[in-house]
Amino acid sequence: MIKPTPNPPVDDATSPYESANSRKFHEAAERALDHYLKPSTPADSPRKPGTMYLIDPNTGSEEVLANVCETLASAKAIAHEFAGLLPTPGAHRAAGHCTADHAQ
Repeated sequence: MIKPTPNPPVDDATSPYESANSRKFHEAAERALDHYLKPSTPADSPRKPGTMYLIDPNTGSEEVLANVCETLASAKAIAHEFAGLLPTPGAHRAAGHCTADHAQ
């Protein structure tokens, strides 16, 4: 069988720095890879904490606990609905986790 292309040379004597253009191209490629794979973090800007789960200091603990209770009840309802979509053995196990009382 005849190959449409010849085999590559056995010794690889080519360098990415053969000409000035290839050196510039290589340096640009390295900068691009470093930009995406090694992002620099500026030392002068302090990290600001996220405010998604920030609790107002003026909020009472009872209000926070009521909110957490409602959130967990919603998660339980979603898990129970999901358990109904599973095949029988998985559904029984998932429903067991939904109804288990973990309070101590």
